[in-house]
Amino acid sequence: MTKASASRGAVGSARRPLAPLALAQFICSFAGSNMNVMINDISEDLDTTVKGVQGTITLFLLIMAVLMIPGSKLTDRWGRKRCFLAGLTLYGIGALVSTFSPNLGMLVLGNSVLEGVGTALLIPPVYILATMAFDDIPSRARAFGLISGMGGVGAAAGPLIGGFITTAISWRAAFLFQAVVIAVIVFLSRRIVDPVAPDPARPFDAAGAVLSAVGMFFVVFGILQAGSDAVLMAAFLATGAAFLIWFFLHIRARERAGKEALLTMGLFRDRTSNLGLVTQNMQWLILMGTSFVVAVFLQTVRGYNAIETGVIFTAATAGVLLTSLAAERLARKHSQKALISAGFVMTVTGIAVLLVLVGASSRVVAFAPGLLLIGLGVGVMLTPSVNVVQSSFPEELQGEISGLSRSISNLGSSFGTAIAGTILVSGPAEGNRSYALAMVALAVFALVGLAAAARLPAGSS
Repeated sequence: MTKASASRGAVGSARRPLAPLALAQFICSFAGSNMNVMINDISEDLDTTVKGVQGTITLFLLIMAVLMIPGSKLTDRWGRKRCFLAGLTLYGIGALVSTFSPNLGMLVLGNSVLEGVGTALLIPPVYILATMAFDDIPSRARAFGLISGMGGVGAAAGPLIGGFITTAISWRAAFLFQAVVIAVIVFLSRRIVDPVAPDPARPFDAAGAVLSAVGMFFVVFGILQAGSDAVLMAAFLATGAAFLIWFFLHIRARERAGKEALLTMGLFRDRTSNLGLVTQNMQWLILMGTSFVVAVFLQTVRGYNAIETGVIFTAATAGVLLTSLAAERLARKHSQKALISAGFVMTVTGIAVLLVLVGASSRVVAFAPGLLLIGLGVGVMLTPSVNVVQSSFPEELQGEISGLSRSISNLGSSFGTAIAGTILVSGPAEGNRSYALAMVALAVFALVGLAAAARLPAGSS
C-alpha cells in the first residue's frame, strides 16, 4: 500500500463515525423542538394543559443539561462507545414509552426522564469521539461543523417534521419516528472504535454531580414559576444559587485536596472559553425560545393545526441548513469572532422583523422573513462558538470541556422554553401582547450574546 493510499484510508476511517454521531445530535435536537407543534393535540389527547406540555418539554431539556457534565465524566469510566450505546438504548426506550403513554405522567417518564437521561449519556461521546478522530484543527472544525450543524437543523426542522407526522398520522407517531432513527444510529455505530480504553477505577465525583444537578434544576424550575407565584419563584432561584455556590466550593476543595473533581476549576479561568460558552447558551436560548413562542402563539391564538404551524418553520430550517453547509467556507474567509457577532446581529434583526410584520399582518407569510433571518443567524454562529470553546483547552481536557459546553447549550434551550414560554403562557388571552413581550425578552438575550461576542479576542480565528 502506498503512503497516499494509507493516508486516504486513515481519513476514511476517521470519517466513518461522523454519520452516526451527526445523526445522534440531530435527533436529540429534534426532540427538543418537535413537541412544540403538538401542544394542542397532546393537551386534548392526554387531557392536560399547554402549561403541562411546556413543563414536559422544559424538563426534558433540563435533565439533559444537568446530567451532561456527569455524563461526560462517566465516559472515562465506562468508555465512550459504551456510554453512547447505553444512551441510545435509554433514549429508544423513552421514545417507545412516549409513543404509548396514556397520560401526562407517562409522557414525562418517557420523554422528559428516559430520553433526557439517554441524551445526557450519548451526547458527550459524540463530541469526544469527534475530537479524538480528527487531530488537526481544519478537519476537526469540519467535523464540529457537520455535527453542530445537524443539531441546528434538527432543532429548526423539529416543528416541520413533527407537524407533518402529527397531522398525517398522530403525535404518537413522531415519537415512533425517533425510535426508528435511534435504531438506525445503533446500526451505523457498529464500526465505531473507542480510541481509549475505559478506566473503571477512575474516581467519580458523585457529590459534585448531585450539587450541580440540583442547583441547575432549582434555577430553571424557579423560572417556570414566573407569573404564578413570585415568592415561590424567588425561593427556588435562591435555593438553586445556593447549591451552585456550594458546588463550586466543593470542586475547589477537592482540587486543593488533590482529588479528582467533577470539573476542573481551570475550565472557568479561560476568558475566551467563558465568552464562547455565553454565546452558546444565548444561541440555543434564542432558537428554542423562538420555536416554542411562535408555535404556541400560532396554535393557541391563531388557531393553526400542527402541519400549518410546522410549515411556517421551513424558513428557519432553510436558514440554519444554508449557513451550516457554508460553515467551512465562511470560516476560511472570516474570523470566528466576526461570524458569531454577525449571527447575533441577524437574530436580533429577525426578532425585530417578527415583531413588526406579525403585528402588522395576520397572514402566515409575515413569519417567514423573521424566521429565515433567525435561522441564518443561528446557523452562522453554531460552529465557530463550538470551535472557540473546544480549542481553548488541550487534549486531556476535551472530555470535561465537551460536557460543560453541551450542558451550557442545553441549559440555554431550557431557559429559552422556560423564560419566553412562561411569559407567553402566563397571558394567553392577551394574544399579540404576550407574544410581543416574549419576543422582546428573546431580543434582549440576543443582545447579551452579541455583547459577549464583541468581547472575544480579535485573534479568535
